[in-house]
Amino acid sequence: MQYIFLNLKRFDLPVTYGGVNRIAPFAQWGSAVVKAIQQPLSRYRDTVFAAFFPETHLLTAAAARDAGSSLQLGCQGVSATDVTPGGNFGALTSSLPPASAQAAGCQWTLIGHCEERAKWASVSAGGEEVGRLLGQEVRAAVNRGLKVLYCIGETEEEQPRWQQVLSRQLELGLRDAGEGEVVIGYEPVWSIGPGKIPAGREYIQKIARFVKEQTGLPVVYGGGLKAENAAMLRSIPEIDGGLIALTRFSGEIGFYPEEYLEIVRLYLEGGAGKAVER
Repeated sequence: MQYIFLNLKRFDLPVTYGGVNRIAPFAQWGSAVVKAIQQPLSRYRDTVFAAFFPETHLLTAAAARDAGSSLQLGCQGVSATDVTPGGNFGALTSSLPPASAQAAGCQWTLIGHCEERAKWASVSAGGEEVGRLLGQEVRAAVNRGLKVLYCIGETEEEQPRWQQVLSRQLELGLRDAGEGEVVIGYEPVWSIGPGKIPAGREYIQKIARFVKEQTGLPVVYGGGLKAENAAMLRSIPEIDGGLIALTRFSGEIGFYPEEYLEIVRLYLEGGAGKAVER
C-alpha cells in the first residue's frame, strides 16, 4: 500500500491577504481543490490519498467529495480533549475536538508536524512535554476512529543523536495509540527550507528502516514529495509514500492541482516529468 498525503497549510489565502491562493475564491477554495483532483486519482489502485485542509474549508471540501471518492479528507490537527457522552458536551472554545473533525467529514488528522511541534515548544518546556501533548492528541484521535499521520523529525541540533530523538518521539506519540491506524511521516527538519541541503537517499532510507524496525508501521517522506525527488523516493523500498505541500517553489509559488497530479504521477508511475508553465 502506498500513501500520498497533501498538507494544504494556509494556501487558501488570496494574494491580496499575503497568501498564495490563485486558483479559486476563498469561499470556494476547498471545493475547488477536491473537484480538481479527486477524479484523476481514481485511476490509481492500492494507494491511499488524503488531503489535510484548514478547518475553514472542511465542510465545502466534504460537500464536493463524490461518494466512493479515492480522496479522503483530513484536518490539520485535533485537541487532546474530546466531547464525551455524559461529560464534556462541547466546552472547548478555540479547539477542534476529534468529534468535530469526524462530524465535518474527516477520516484523517495530521499530528506532530514540525510546525505544530515548534508551536508547542514555544509555549512549553519543549522536548518531553511536547511529546506528551502530541501523544494525548493521537490517543484522542484514534479513540474517535480517526486515522493519524504522525510526524517525527530531528532538528540540526538534534541530528547527531537522531536515534535517541526519534525513538522518544515515537514512544511518546504512539504509546496510547492502541490499535488505531497510524502512518509515520518522517520530516528531516534540518534539511527543510530555503538554503537547506535536502536529505539524500541513503539518509532517508536509514531513517525509514529504523522507524519500521521500531514500529512496524508504514513510513512516508514528510520532508516534501516533489517532482524533483519523486523518482528517488520511489526507489527506496522502506518508503511507502510522501507528503506534498507546495507544488511550485519559484515564480508564483503555491499549490496548483495540475502540478499536484503530476507529482503523484511521477511517484506512482515514474517516467519523465511534463513541462509546467511557470
